[in-house]
Amino acid sequence: MTDDPALRASDTDRDRVAAVLAEALATGRLTSVEHADRLDVTYTAKTLGELIPLTRDLPGVSASDVPVAIERQVISSKFSKVVRKGRWVASRHTRLSARFGALIIDLSDAVLPGREITIETDARFSKMIVRVPENAHVIDEGSAIFGKRHITAGSAGDGPLIRLVGSSKFSKVVVTRGQDDWNLL
Repeated sequence: MTDDPALRASDTDRDRVAAVLAEALATGRLTSVEHADRLDVTYTAKTLGELIPLTRDLPGVSASDVPVAIERQVISSKFSKVVRKGRWVASRHTRLSARFGALIIDLSDAVLPGREITIETDARFSKMIVRVPENAHVIDEGSAIFGKRHITAGSAGDGPLIRLVGSSKFSKVVVTRGQDDWNLL
């Protein structure tokens, strides 16, 4: 990174810091709580000056040793109910796949890697609930055949953009910002 802490941070700068933090977690230099806290600050940082203190007390990692940030992940449920909530690291592109089951994903406490997240829904004969942060802006570009897609109205602020794509067949996909729809299953 450059010497000017006032410069705006790029996604590449944030990913580089996230990779150093991941290495520190893997080698025992950071606890999982410290890692999650620092990662949260990393992906909300606007300037390089906000990123510098996050790795100041960690040894340098060469570019070849830095793991690539998680760009994609798949969370699936088949004939079962799967719940992902609490403090976890989401990816920029997450594919949700449910077959004859239920899939509940809570992004409200998750560490989001960037300002735009894409959730791909692939539901067949299932129910999916996705809880987003209160200040998130949600765009649903998905489709439903013999099913229902419902996005709960709520305040959208300066939070992340959550883009829903994909399809649901004979299924229900619900996106909520609060507790109201959380217990639909």
